[in-house]
Amino acid sequence: MKKLLIILHDLSAGGAEKMMARLASALVDAGNDVTLLMLTGGGLHATHLDPRVKKVELRSLRTARAVPALTRFLRANRFDAQLAALTHVNVVAIVAAWLSGTLARLHVSERNAFSHDKHVNPDLMVRLAYRVAPLLYRLIPNPVICVSRGVAQDLVNTTIARRQDVTIADNPVLDDDFRDKLPGPPSHPWLLEKSSPVLVAVGRLAPQKGFDTLIAALAALADPNVRLIIFGEGALRDRLLEQARRLDVADRVDLPGYTPDPMAEVAAASCFVLSSRFEGSPNVLVEALSTGTPVVSTRCPHGPQDILIGGLVAPLVAVDDPIALARAIDLQLSIPRDLQRQSRIDAAARFMNASAVETYLAALLPRPSP
Repeated sequence: MKKLLIILHDLSAGGAEKMMARLASALVDAGNDVTLLMLTGGGLHATHLDPRVKKVELRSLRTARAVPALTRFLRANRFDAQLAALTHVNVVAIVAAWLSGTLARLHVSERNAFSHDKHVNPDLMVRLAYRVAPLLYRLIPNPVICVSRGVAQDLVNTTIARRQDVTIADNPVLDDDFRDKLPGPPSHPWLLEKSSPVLVAVGRLAPQKGFDTLIAALAALADPNVRLIIFGEGALRDRLLEQARRLDVADRVDLPGYTPDPMAEVAAASCFVLSSRFEGSPNVLVEALSTGTPVVSTRCPHGPQDILIGGLVAPLVAVDDPIALARAIDLQLSIPRDLQRQSRIDAAARFMNASAVETYLAALLPRPSP
């Protein structure tokens, strides 16, 4: 049994936080002693953490201020491997690991396209973290664990990181028995009584997710009765609703906010759409594939092209092209829903917990050379 530590800022509603909670649980299933440490604490996914995972909250007011407390914790507790996730957390973890003498056991993880993600958060300390992270990544003894080949290549192409400074591990998106589980019933009335085709999208209402392109694509569809539901919260809600009114599709667009079981909604949809401008490895796309529902995605950097095997599993279209997106959606709505259903489910199976954990353990606990 290996003693493993995962370091996060908190367990808020983001995809990275959800995946780290899932990874912690999957590592416990694989027979390891796992502690999940939060620099601040709390968050939506805290209640879903496996009870066998030990939970530590440093309760720092800000991530950047957690260095002293994290240093003391690392000195007092010995782990076989330590894994940090998200760039600003990585920087804090590297400093604390260096001060505590545990840098050789520290691994850090990039969850998104670095060259795009660094422009998203305006916070001064976060921007500073993005400036210093590539230098630290070159100096630390273990390669950065990236969630996809695209994320790894982006880090090499756009920073001073070298190819030997990165490695890849898949996200643990799905339970190992996901094929045997029936989806729950949807909660949205448009899906409970589907009188016309319904598109579903899931994600933060933020520029990254490209929902403005998706609403424009809805207005360009051949069938004027198709409806669109976007599940998620975010700052762009009012702007997206105003766009829907301007395009005369407001009665066919609904933004109901957060849903506790988005895949129940996706499973009942006519088509799932990922309209993102960039991603790391979009977990929601894998989850959508696992339901067997038809899928359309942008060919955004990074992840969809790999997950959808270059478009063999589902259509890939250019980013920010609502006409191309509309045509791909029209095509999916015009063919039998179950066509290629099994290939979609098979493509998702790569991201089962057991498979993903093996890639993480190989990165965290590399075998010594003979």
